[in-house]
Amino acid sequence: MSSFYRIPLGLIVMVVGFLMVKKTETLLEWFGEVQFAEDKFGPGGTRFFYKLLGVGVTFLGIFIATNVISDVLTSVAKLLTHT
Repeated sequence: MSSFYRIPLGLIVMVVGFLMVKKTETLLEWFGEVQFAEDKFGPGGTRFFYKLLGVGVTFLGIFIATNVISDVLTSVAKLLTHT
């Protein structure tokens, strides 16, 4: 993918991840509680889960913008196809 598309896409994904961390209450209102997170992390676990997910999405955006994601996906494809 050319940098003309990659960098803006990465920035958009980073902003979405940042907003997931900043607006956790809105996500909680929209999607409700995650029972798995409440069981494993205790009370307030859903908020923590949404924040962790937002940080992960932010890092994914960084990987897209810097083209690290292509190396990661190539390595996974080689691992799965045994080539």
